[in-house]
Amino acid sequence: MHMMIAYPQMLRVSLIVLLLTASGLSDARADAVTEWNEKAGEIVVKAGLGPLPAARALAMVQASVYEAVNAITQQYPVSDVKLEATPGASVEAAVAAVNRTMLTKLVPSQQAIVDHAYKTALTAIIDGPAKSNGIAVAEQAVAGILARRANDGTAAGESYRPHTSAGTYVPTVIPELPQWRYRKPWLMTNPVQFRPGPPPDLESEVWARDYNEVKALGGKHSRERTVEQTNIAYFWEEVMPPIYDGIVRSVAKAPGRDITRNARLFAAVTQAADDGLIAVFDAKYHYGFWRPVTAIRNGDIDRNEATERDESWEPLIETPMHPEYPCAHCITAGAVGTILKAEIGNGPTPVLTTTSNAAGGVSRSWTTIDEFMQEVPNARLYDGVHYRNSGKVGTDMGRRIAQLAIEKYRLTHK
Repeated sequence: MHMMIAYPQMLRVSLIVLLLTASGLSDARADAVTEWNEKAGEIVVKAGLGPLPAARALAMVQASVYEAVNAITQQYPVSDVKLEATPGASVEAAVAAVNRTMLTKLVPSQQAIVDHAYKTALTAIIDGPAKSNGIAVAEQAVAGILARRANDGTAAGESYRPHTSAGTYVPTVIPELPQWRYRKPWLMTNPVQFRPGPPPDLESEVWARDYNEVKALGGKHSRERTVEQTNIAYFWEEVMPPIYDGIVRSVAKAPGRDITRNARLFAAVTQAADDGLIAVFDAKYHYGFWRPVTAIRNGDIDRNEATERDESWEPLIETPMHPEYPCAHCITAGAVGTILKAEIGNGPTPVLTTTSNAAGGVSRSWTTIDEFMQEVPNARLYDGVHYRNSGKVGTDMGRRIAQLAIEKYRLTHK
């Protein structure tokens, strides 16, 4: 027996379905915080900032966004900048104004692009007190964060001293940002708080294992690395922060999330990532451990009979210009993944997706956070620029720094 539905009832059912569908689409659509996170990432990349200065810039942007949004919604008690509550102000205007003001300060070369994005965003917001109050609280938030970060050590001069003996030639390229390890952290008490123990002893089995693994899988002409492993290696050759922000946006765009919670998430992630780079560069320049290309071309001097020298070995990608231990990519992955786990808790994990500019705009996706976190150290091994142990140590450091962000921002499992 088929139940008949009268036309008015059918219309009501159709409208309910339509409204539910529209609601679901709205939940999945990016909010102003998430949209501007993507724009800000594109702008700092276009500005030509290196990965470390870009991570600092994005942390400053997202910290300011959180402060402004939370001053309006008053959803969370956590604040680095004590702003007056501004209920009723436009959150969208505040987010746009924060990004415009902070990016103008940090990347003035991109002024035209920033202004265009800002004007476009404000055109969609009705003029009135809500709009003007949103802009005002944004300016206060940016001023507060700039004041807190004014003497964070970024302006310290570079003074790296090449290792040599008088009259002896050494390669003349200065390593990347050796002074970065002296910066003031966001979360850590000091840059050495999570400095790990030393890299493996060169006569150990761990060193022989790591040496031979990267020699076999990370070489430019490796016959053991699979096509998939090569694709993974090239994907993670991308070192700019937006590759991680894409993964965070996969969570931020999940149904049921609100704009203040997303502002808090991006603040936590970017601060942990920035601190991670401070910590890892402290360890790198403290230990000064050799990269695979140096080790493998000198395999006859490490006092380990299990490491055979290859005088012409080359890594798959160009070796970064800073010491090897620990892995910087891995500390970021460890921090980001750990925060996302705390944020999601027992809830469903959305498909995590991001794009690599280094790989030509290719995207990759993961169904679990652990899968993404493990792929990063694997990739750096396939690249031929890191050892297995360095990936593990870097990931563990990232997890520990993430806990500070989780505690600061009181991330819940709800």
